[in-house]
Amino acid sequence: MAGDKKLSYEAARDELAEVVTALETGGATLEESLAMWERGEALAKICQEWLDGARAKLEAIKPNS
Repeated sequence: MAGDKKLSYEAARDELAEVVTALETGGATLEESLAMWERGEALAKICQEWLDGARAKLEAIKPNS
């Protein structure tokens, strides 16, 4: 996870979708499910940071109304 900050929004979103699917499918041990949940939380945070950054850039260039 050290390189997570370099993940693109799309890569993080796609991996998050895979984690959600795996959790919904079931069949994992409790420990595996917990690890997947934690990974999903980290990926969601990365996605949110990308979205917040994009929002800030749009706000910065938006003309004053």
